[in-house]
Amino acid sequence: MKNIFLYSIITVLLGTSACNVLNPNITDDVYIGNPGATSSWVNGLRRQLALTMNQVVVSTELVSDNYYNNRTESSKVFDIPQIDYYDLDVNNLQIQIQALREKAEYGLNIVLPGDATTKAADSAEVYFSLAYAHILSGELFVGLPGSNGGAVLTPTEHLNLAITNLDKAISLLANGTDEQTAYILLKARAYYSLGDVTNAVKYATIAKATNSLLRQVKYDGTNSVTNDMQTYLFSATNNEFAPLPRLDFLDPKYYHTGLAAADQKPVTIVKAEESWLILAEAEISANTLDAGRQTLKDLLSQVVLLRPVVQLDDSKETRNGGNRTDYPLTAVNVKFDAADSTRSNYVLNRKAGTIKAYTVSGTKVTATELDAATTQDQLLYLLYRMRQEIFMAEGRRMTDLGIKFPVSQTEQLNNKNVKDADIKAQIPSFIPLNRGMDDFTYDVANGVVTMKYDMNKVLVTNKQSKEIFPFIN
Repeated sequence: MKNIFLYSIITVLLGTSACNVLNPNITDDVYIGNPGATSSWVNGLRRQLALTMNQVVVSTELVSDNYYNNRTESSKVFDIPQIDYYDLDVNNLQIQIQALREKAEYGLNIVLPGDATTKAADSAEVYFSLAYAHILSGELFVGLPGSNGGAVLTPTEHLNLAITNLDKAISLLANGTDEQTAYILLKARAYYSLGDVTNAVKYATIAKATNSLLRQVKYDGTNSVTNDMQTYLFSATNNEFAPLPRLDFLDPKYYHTGLAAADQKPVTIVKAEESWLILAEAEISANTLDAGRQTLKDLLSQVVLLRPVVQLDDSKETRNGGNRTDYPLTAVNVKFDAADSTRSNYVLNRKAGTIKAYTVSGTKVTATELDAATTQDQLLYLLYRMRQEIFMAEGRRMTDLGIKFPVSQTEQLNNKNVKDADIKAQIPSFIPLNRGMDDFTYDVANGVVTMKYDMNKVLVTNKQSKEIFPFIN
C-alpha cells in the first residue's frame, strides 16, 4: 500500500537524489525492507537537523542580546522581545523541531527494523536525532507535544526523554569514540538544564577528557541546504543582522570565500568547551571559587586558545541593513553599560585590512580578569560572559536568558491537549523590553559606544530567579 506520509518524507530526506514531486514508484513495500534504507534515512535526518538548526539559530539569536535584526527578512518583533503564539516564526520553529522528532521516530519504528543491513552507528545517530529534538523542545519551549496531537510535555519531560534516547545511542557505540563522547556531553547538557548538578558534573567530567571534541551540523549550498545564519551575517547584499557592539569582534562566525553555494560553514551543536563551563558553574555555584576560577582558566588555555582562528576580508561589511544606521564602522571603545570603564578591541575596523574570525570559539575574558574576581557574583559574571561569547551564533544565549517560546497557534487549533498556559511565552520580569537588550548610544566625538544594559550583570543580579542559573536554584 502506498503511504503518502512516507512519500513526503522521502522527498525531503533523500538530499541530492530527491525530487520535488512524489514518486509513484516508491511505496512502503519498495522502500521499507530495502537494503540501504537506513543509511539513506540517516542522511535525510542530517538534512532535517540542518533545517532545524537554521530555524533555531536565527530565531533564538534575534530574541537574545547577541544580534539585532537590522533589516526585515526575519522576525520584526523577536528583538523586543515579543513572542506571540500566533507568530509565523514560532510555528516554523516548532515545525522543524517536531519534524526532526517524527522522522527519527519513524526511522526507529519502521525503517531500521526492516533493514537487515542497519549498522549500530546508524541506529545510534537516529537515537541521537530523537534525543536532540527533545533537548531543543525542553530548552526552547514552555512545552511541546511529545507526539502528533498528543499531550504537551513539560521541559523536564522532554529532557528526560532526551537522556533516555542518548543512553540508547551511547550503548551502541564503542567506548571512547568522539561520537560517543559527544552524546555523553549532550547528556551533561540535558542534566544541566534540569538543574541536576550531580549528573551534569558526572557526564561533563567524562567528556572533558576530549579537549578537541567538536560535533557540527553541515550544510550543502549546491543542493539548496544553506546556512541561513551565514546568509544573514555575511553573504547577503544587505547586512541583515548586526551584533551587539561589544560582541562585534566575534562576527561573523560563518562566512564564505569564493562562491557562497560552495562554501557553507557548519554550525556547532556539541563542543568540548561546554564540559568545562558546566564544571566551572557547578564549582562556583557551590562557592568553591578557587576551583571554579582554575577550571575557567584551564578552559581558556587548553581549549579556547587552541581553536582555529582565520584571517578574513570583511571589508564589504557596512552594517547597512537600515533599521538602525548608527553602528560604528571603525575601531572604537565600548562600555558594557553606563557604569563601565571603556574597553578597546571589541569593535573592529574592517576597512583597515583582514580581521580575525573565530570559527568555533572566541572570548575576550582573560586569565587576569579571572584572577581578579574574588566573589561568587564576579566569577558568575565572567562565566556567563564566556558562555555568551563561546556559544555566539549557535542558538544558546536565549536559554541562558531564561526565555522560552510558547506552543504555536497552529498546534493549539489542531490539538485539544494545548492549554492556555502553553501558548504564553516565558519572558522573565528582569528582561528589558522595547529592544533594550540590543540598545546602545554612540558618542562619535569621543569614539565610545555604550550598551544600555550589561545583560550578564542583569543575570547575576537576578541569579535567584527560577528561569536562570540552574545550579543556583
